Amino acid sequence: MTDTPLDRIRNFSIIAHIDHGKSTLADRLIQATGALTAREMKEQVLDNMEIERERGITIKAQTVRLTYPAKDGKTYILNLMDTPGHVDFAYEVSRSLAACEGSLLVVDASQGVEAQTLANVYQAIDAGHEIVPVLNKIDLPAAEPARVKQQIEDVIGLDTSDAVEISAKTGLNIEGVLEAIVTRLPPPTGDANATTTALLVDSWYDAYLGVIILVRVKDGHLRKGQRIRMMSSGSVHTIEQVGVFAPKLTPTDSLGPGEMGYLTAAIKTVADTNVGDTITDDRNPATEALPGFKPSIPVVWCGLFPVDADDFEKLRESLGKLRLNDASFHFETETSAALGFGFRCGFLGLLHLEIIQERLSREFDLDLIATAPSVVYKIHKTNGESFELHNPADFPDGSVIDHIEEPWIKATIMLPDDYLGPVLTLCNDRRGQQVELTYVGSRAMLVYRLPLNEVVFDFYDRLKSVSRGYASFDYQMDGYEEGDLVRISILVNAEPVDALSFMAHRGQAERRGRQICEKLKDLIPRQLFKIPIQAAIGGRVIARETISALSKDVTAKCYGGDISRKRKLLEKQKEGKKRMRQFGKVEIPQSAFIAALKMDA
Repeated sequence: MTDTPLDRIRNFSIIAHIDHGKSTLADRLIQATGALTAREMKEQVLDNMEIERERGITIKAQTVRLTYPAKDGKTYILNLMDTPGHVDFAYEVSRSLAACEGSLLVVDASQGVEAQTLANVYQAIDAGHEIVPVLNKIDLPAAEPARVKQQIEDVIGLDTSDAVEISAKTGLNIEGVLEAIVTRLPPPTGDANATTTALLVDSWYDAYLGVIILVRVKDGHLRKGQRIRMMSSGSVHTIEQVGVFAPKLTPTDSLGPGEMGYLTAAIKTVADTNVGDTITDDRNPATEALPGFKPSIPVVWCGLFPVDADDFEKLRESLGKLRLNDASFHFETETSAALGFGFRCGFLGLLHLEIIQERLSREFDLDLIATAPSVVYKIHKTNGESFELHNPADFPDGSVIDHIEEPWIKATIMLPDDYLGPVLTLCNDRRGQQVELTYVGSRAMLVYRLPLNEVVFDFYDRLKSVSRGYASFDYQMDGYEEGDLVRISILVNAEPVDALSFMAHRGQAERRGRQICEKLKDLIPRQLFKIPIQAAIGGRVIARETISALSKDVTAKCYGGDISRKRKLLEKQKEGKKRMRQFGKVEIPQSAFIAALKMDA
């Protein structure tokens, strides 16, 4: 197979805010270039996970190779990467952008620029991309292309005089997008005769082929039978198959410079394939690695425990398999007195956590309990040592702590002016610091600094409810700052329940403690003795609820007769309850754990 000339290749990604039509545009491009027959075509072709199709979101960036005969008479190879739009999957976006030279910026012509539009376009500019603005949904009655073009120029600073106006749903002007890709995006660079170097963009596990690696070849070739070396791990493998996504796996003889495709080499574990690594020829290796991507840093941690303790090994295997397909997911073993053996897992955000949980229950049929999500704190001790705290249950004794630092984020919120008041109140209630407030037409753009701990629980849901769903939210990490933080322990019948302990700011500790005590009071079944539920900071109780005892009528058998007999029976019952309370352990049902940990604290 002869190499495709570099000037006939275009590598591009589609970036946009959630629901602005990335995956639908990808469908139309696949359809217009005839990559799939009408029978094979379905909506959101590239969203192949059941959970992606159900929620209507993209989670994994997907690649497809299209062949397009342009108006200039030449046939071009277009490598398209469809990227996620949600803030939790920004890591997937950064990897996709590193493999491409240009981007299509899709903006909804009725909604305009949103927070995630900004975040993704700045990432693309940082990656040195040429950007083509595309206005989607211009067939909607509410579409205002002129206003949105002006907004793109004002907010992002891109020239929109030749923006492509389309409707991805109806297929209107898809030809215009294809021509813009060919004429306005730059071709890749590379040298076919140089030493082989290829960027490892993604890897996932396939039950039949082993690990499949998505690569972007920079220089040289990748061929079947070639021995390759991973530069960071030093592992050596023999290529069994190379090919392209069209969009099905289609084997080819080789992959040349500028091309994007896949390879398999009977690799059994994805641990050998670090995302961002450089693949080179084993006999004639490259001297320098390609610039990879920043490693992903989990910002939210929570414990995952199997409801049935016998499922622990199955959970370990399942997490290992998910880790194969998701480089940004981390886990390590941990034990809990209340929940037994499980894993402490790190995620890029709450949606990421939710998706992983849902995939574990669907794909691996696991019944799980997740502990309350927590962020990573930096604990500085009085002896000068410091360490990162992932789990509130590991909080050291207060006397050895000098100070605690918590992570802060810089949040960008875009919303209609009508909802500004409630959103400002929400941000201030969450200890936020306003950085700036600017206007683009009737839309306000708020920039706030917020502690991540305050955002993790229910900030996004609250933001959506106070703005009637119109606010869009994006954030980036903004360092650590010292905070007045405490660990709140929950005690049931004077026994601490480590799985329910959490960190909070001292000013909000009492409210949060009272909330969880009230919730547990309704969730834990009554016993034959009183059960106190307490929230405590160190040795000081800050909130308490009591579950009253079930009362058995021990005097039911006494018809009339002397009152002292009844009294004797009641005294005996009282003594028995006292002894029971002394020795009785309260079993907290799994359902109570799950409901308490779901609380909107």
